This record gives sequence, structure tokens and C-alpha cells, in this order.
Amino acid sequence: MTAGHRITVEQGTEHVRVTHAGQVLAESRRPLLLRETGCPVRYYLPPEDVRTDLLTPSDTSTHCPFKGDAVYWSRPEAPDLVWAYPDPKTEVARIRDYFCFYETEVVTSAPATGAAAQPR
Repeated sequence: MTAGHRITVEQGTEHVRVTHAGQVLAESRRPLLLRETGCPVRYYLPPEDVRTDLLTPSDTSTHCPFKGDAVYWSRPEAPDLVWAYPDPKTEVARIRDYFCFYETEVVTSAPATGAAAQPR
């Protein structure tokens, strides 16, 4: 990592639902939370909790010097809406093949035993 740059990945307990244009694309109670210097918290969701049947693989790929090479999926009205790291860097290996959504509504709530959390 670059000096001053930090990434942590931790198991979350939030109930995360991802919607786009009124369609539920993912719902999970076992997200990974990725915190990265200078970025908002990102929820990485297990593939079995994502409606991949509603997504189309994109030709887009990007490189992050801290996480690795990302691949993307789209909806007809939303290109490159979601990404994943099929072969992430060792430091963030836990996010391998987990999906992360961009510019969608992410609704979170606290675990059943806690108070409601603010949407992020």
C-alpha cells in the first residue's frame, strides 16, 4: 500500500438491498464492508445473493493499484452498474468474486437486535 492509503475488509451484519429502477438486484445479510482511504464504504455482496440473471457482462475493465483488475456488468439502462474483482490483490482477497454496486439505492438496516441504521 502507498503511505497513508489504507483498505480494510470486514464482515458486515447489515441487511443490504440493492435496487435500480424499482427492480431488486441483490439482497444480502452477509455483506463484506470495504473501507478505503478517501472513498465511501462499499458493500461487497456474495454472488449467490445477486440476481446475475438481470445483469449483462460488460466489456469494461479497470485497474486499481490497491485492489487489482475489476470487471463490470450492466443493465440495459445502466452501463457498468456493478463490478467485481475475480483475482484481487492479496490484501483484499476476501472480496474475490463478490459484487459491488455503483450509483444505486443501497438500503441498510441494523441487525435484528439493534436500532435502525441510517441509509448509506
